[in-house]
Amino acid sequence: MKFLIFSHVLHTNANGLFYGYGPYVKEMNIWGKYVDELWVLAPLKKNGSPDPIDLPYSHPNIRFIEVPSFQITSIYHIPNAILATLVVLIKGVYFSAKADHLHLRCPGNMGLLGSIIQTFFPFKPKTTKYAGNWDRNAPKPWSYKMQQWILNNTLISRKMKVLAYGKWNDQTTNILPFFTASYSKNQIVEVIKPDIQKCINLIFVGSMTSNKRPELAYELLKDLIKSGKTVQLEFLGKGPEIERIAKFAKEDKMEDFIQLRGNVPASDVIEKLKKSHFLIFGSKSEGWPKAVAEAMFWGCIPVTSPVSCVPEMLGNGERGFLMHNNLEGVHAFIQRCISEPKTFKEISQLAMNWSRSYTLETFEKSIKELL
Repeated sequence: MKFLIFSHVLHTNANGLFYGYGPYVKEMNIWGKYVDELWVLAPLKKNGSPDPIDLPYSHPNIRFIEVPSFQITSIYHIPNAILATLVVLIKGVYFSAKADHLHLRCPGNMGLLGSIIQTFFPFKPKTTKYAGNWDRNAPKPWSYKMQQWILNNTLISRKMKVLAYGKWNDQTTNILPFFTASYSKNQIVEVIKPDIQKCINLIFVGSMTSNKRPELAYELLKDLIKSGKTVQLEFLGKGPEIERIAKFAKEDKMEDFIQLRGNVPASDVIEKLKKSHFLIFGSKSEGWPKAVAEAMFWGCIPVTSPVSCVPEMLGNGERGFLMHNNLEGVHAFIQRCISEPKTFKEISQLAMNWSRSYTLETFEKSIKELL
């Protein structure tokens, strides 16, 4: 089977291998186990080395089809976007005709063009991983709404299986509730947390962007310290908000209480999550937030915004705390966990039990059934 992927992930070529964003490549390597040839239609960096979070594709028969990346955030981007769109459409149609299975990664610019291209191949089997918020009532860019409309329409998206996070009332028959996984069942071990009454360990994991709102974690840190608590906060991830948080910490004399780590290898993320008591993650929009699921796997209680399928993941508050932009509520929840160590342990265990039911083995079995 020739398996063609439409991906917006920016790749790097190093040492004869193609690297991409680690969680994405880790998943595609699982899909790759069940296909003969893996074709990747995606943008490629001309120079530079892989980021610490990046991973290489492991498939022995990989074909990389380079296309330009593009964005339209100002009028000056339009000429380049038009040219890039033409290149993607031409290459996309050509290689789709030769491939046996089309796989779209949505939402994104490449996913939008891929969703249009796939309509010209009604008899070819197709899958889409929709990694964003499938809730059609949630605010989102027009291009995301268009992708959802195309994929949800069984008249033009034939032989298509769309993997969406969560269960929604307006799903057509080709929309399948799905999940993702980061860890193997072989990684399941007992986790012993540091004493929360001695020091509260907070962690933020994700891109340091305004959408992820890392400043909420910082504001909570300040709030807890002002109330006399001993607290440490680590940020794992890179992005423009790093400089802003560093500036705040310096002005507020909080530099001794935070660590800005940038992107770190997956093994380091695991060790940090094992030692952390709470993940503070106030993202504005998510699909299946890996940061939340991974924190839960290691007993790190998520304190997160109720977007997409997050309330479902947290059992509507049984396995974590749903934050509604109210740090007072978060503070009260954390205080309760400090005052009642048994409560903290129970919630931590519930989160761990739920997340550990979604292992790579379970995920791989589901992928195999789809193909």
